[in-house]
Amino acid sequence: MVMTNVAMSAPTPVVSMKPVVLSAPGRGEDLQVGVSAPAAAGDLPIIVFSHGFGWSMNGYAPLADFWAAHGFVVLQPTHLDSRTLGIPAEDPRTPRMWRFRIEDLKRVLDGLDVLEASVPGLSGRLDRSRIAVAGHSWGAQTASTLLGARVLDSDGVPGEDMSDPRVKAGVLLALPGLGDDLTPFAAENLPFMKPSFDNMITPALIVAGDHDQSALSTRGPDWFTDPYTYSPESKSLLTLFGAEHSLGGIPGYEVAETTDESFARVALIQRLTVAFLRSALHSGDTSWQAAATALREDPNPLGKLQSK
Repeated sequence: MVMTNVAMSAPTPVVSMKPVVLSAPGRGEDLQVGVSAPAAAGDLPIIVFSHGFGWSMNGYAPLADFWAAHGFVVLQPTHLDSRTLGIPAEDPRTPRMWRFRIEDLKRVLDGLDVLEASVPGLSGRLDRSRIAVAGHSWGAQTASTLLGARVLDSDGVPGEDMSDPRVKAGVLLALPGLGDDLTPFAAENLPFMKPSFDNMITPALIVAGDHDQSALSTRGPDWFTDPYTYSPESKSLLTLFGAEHSLGGIPGYEVAETTDESFARVALIQRLTVAFLRSALHSGDTSWQAAATALREDPNPLGKLQSK
């Protein structure tokens, strides 16, 4: 068992509600959101999670369930690229899909009152001063913009600042790196994959797999460490040994995208993300320090951690 010497509270019962629908004029589809929360306790910090390409509010149970069982309200919007919506590639919204994703996260934050009121027993229990965003793959790219990352235009000029002061921390899982080494397909069809991390000032934990070889980049797995290398301070990088893009199975176990299934690797991510967010959102919390020490002292570590 990994990190058994790190204090982790026992999981609590979780209540879930989905879909909760937020009105989304101009989007073409109202926004469906999944809500998971501890059944009891108040002053609950919030995680808004952005799924990877094609997924939905129904995915990423290994993370969402664990976070909710350990004291967080988890909000999972279904983006327009979700396979559950069946929007064809020739849809006129496709070129702006990345912008709609960012707007989805902000719409969730704007709609906290509606989401809170939609789940029986949740009213009055959300702590709006402690909000984090998280995401995997394209979802990590989406979440990173709320932390201060920007998309470069064709001339290399940073675009609009879409950061959100309500967000105090982030967890970025398999976040793509710089756009200098994109494959011809990605360069032509995915112009938003040209980020600048220079202004990503919000504290964040970045998680990368050292066997994650993207079909969108001509570089190797080190591409996924760019967000740490090129961002300002208040960042930590967890590099997982042997991990591919699913990082052991965070989208779900026994699904097609989990090419490197590892329950131990996912357990490590679960524990480290909870520890990081607790310390990032609660002044004086020592969970992250304890978790980092435990990983460093593990005789058979599943990854390495560095911070700046």
